[in-house]
Amino acid sequence: RLRSRACFRVVASCIGNGCEREGFRLVHFSVQSNHLHLIVEAQDATALARGIQGLSIRIAKALNRVLQRRGKVFADRYHSHQLRSPTEVANAIAYVLGNTMIHAARAGRPVDADAVDLLTSYGHRQLVARPRTWLLRIGWTLGLPGP
Repeated sequence: RLRSRACFRVVASCIGNGCEREGFRLVHFSVQSNHLHLIVEAQDATALARGIQGLSIRIAKALNRVLQRRGKVFADRYHSHQLRSPTEVANAIAYVLGNTMIHAARAGRPVDADAVDLLTSYGHRQLVARPRTWLLRIGWTLGLPGP
């Protein structure tokens, strides 16, 4: 369970150490029970693959060490989707940062509308890289629903 206190500490440490590599910047994340949601900037497909692979390996090794186990940590490879518009980016950020609340609401559990999932980059800005692309710095705000 990646959302346990011990596992989150390990994942957060790995994210903090691997959030910015050659051509790869991890800008937002959320830790789910058995996977991660990431929003990254990547120079190209190679930088994306290397950045995700490096981060996954670092997290898996550290978790296996802490949990005193061996083997695969993540069942799947990563899935990527290129975000192209302010609306897509705004929706992706809302989904990643609010994912746990969305699932709680769907399961009928009470959700505080003002609550923040502390196992996301929202609660840990110091762990992630600052965005450099216009879409992730400013553009996404244009995709927010207006009054």
